[in-house]
Amino acid sequence: MDTTADLANDETRADALVTVTARSAVDATPRPAIAEILVMDKSLSMAGRKLDEAKRAMCAAIDTLRDGTRLGIVAGTHKAEVIYPATGGLAVVDAAAKEAAKNRVAAQLAEGGTAIGQWLARADRLFETVTAPGTVRHAVLYTDGRDEHETPEQLGEVLKACTDRFVCDVRGLGEDWQYKELLRITEALHGDAQAVVTVSDLTEDFTRLMRQAQRIVVARVYLGLHLNDLFQLAFVRQTLPVQAELTVGRPQGGEIHVPLGSWPPETRQYQVSLRFDPETLPVEERLRAARITLYAEGTDGTREPCSEMRPMVVQRRAAPGFPVPPPESFTRIEAEYELGMAMRACADAQQAGDSERAARELRIAVGLAQDLRDAVRLEQLRKVSATGPDGRLRVRSDASRGEMQELGLASTRTAAPPLDAVDATPASGALRRRCPQCGETTSAGSVTFCEACGHRFDGGADGAPVGAS
Repeated sequence: MDTTADLANDETRADALVTVTARSAVDATPRPAIAEILVMDKSLSMAGRKLDEAKRAMCAAIDTLRDGTRLGIVAGTHKAEVIYPATGGLAVVDAAAKEAAKNRVAAQLAEGGTAIGQWLARADRLFETVTAPGTVRHAVLYTDGRDEHETPEQLGEVLKACTDRFVCDVRGLGEDWQYKELLRITEALHGDAQAVVTVSDLTEDFTRLMRQAQRIVVARVYLGLHLNDLFQLAFVRQTLPVQAELTVGRPQGGEIHVPLGSWPPETRQYQVSLRFDPETLPVEERLRAARITLYAEGTDGTREPCSEMRPMVVQRRAAPGFPVPPPESFTRIEAEYELGMAMRACADAQQAGDSERAARELRIAVGLAQDLRDAVRLEQLRKVSATGPDGRLRVRSDASRGEMQELGLASTRTAAPPLDAVDATPASGALRRRCPQCGETTSAGSVTFCEACGHRFDGGADGAPVGAS
């Protein structure tokens, strides 16, 4: 855990970066039960080769499931239908169940529209039939279109109801879907959103997702925060391997529990941001702002600590007027957040027909990706780039909608800093910027967007340096 422990006299914010690693547990005993729901889009736009390839992918996913897994399949149009099992609830997977499930998938015909919220709500009701505590609940959904047959508010209500109930990975098939809808779903349901522009690639992708899901050994994980009364929780944000704003759960025994979902072996990182009135803090005195503990749901359904408690300790300086440079890790986090915003702004501008703004945002994003040495997002940006007559980067005139949608999804993917990264900590005299819209200050020495509200700094008096005369 890394913290902004040294606080300027007038600072109003303290942050912690919490890194969590899920390690392989092949011999875990007892192994938790797994419930898997596959959600297939069979709307009219899927007719033809797309639906054929999707069926092939669904059947391959079914074949990958381990015997004993509980399985359900939902077919989605402007409504949701459980096509397997026909008896209600979820079926226990064995050889006969796999064949029956694949036969039901193969029989589906394209029809109707798209209402993703109804598909998720139906999956949630199926998961409710699983009564065994500690069951891993995982869903996979693909769609080839926009959520046109319900309102954003209706989708939002469903996502709110489903949060911390199951994890859902989402795939955009082809190029007619909307990346913001997919990110909204995976942010709420702690899943992974990716584009599958070539429909024949869906089989390999679904097979990989099923294998990953079967490696999950903890049904739910929570970040427990016990705050000092002088501090308030501002936000919790996932920063690695994807960026996502997290929903704060209900208090548990005096602690705030933030749902983190569950995942196969990998490392994830979270930013915890606290707010406070600096006048309430003593000066030159070490103060515990929070106690941070990781909790896991056991096979009996109870939440037990799975890490040592880590104190978040801060100290306010006595002398006013001296800015405190943040640790390099926080400077990188804010630059990564800004990179994601620039990539989404580029994709949105290009699709809105504003090629000049798209070019400006592209150049900002490329510069940030180069500074961060983020090879993955840099490659994604270069895919849509071309050099204009003026010698400057622009978005390719023939960049497809699918490529821009893929850029939007890739905007949230972060990379671990390279081992030989240059220390990007600002010099001791570096001045941070205060946002004129929300009043927050950044912890990076040079920024283009406010990380709190998204306001763009245009230079001059806008986003004036803190402490500047």
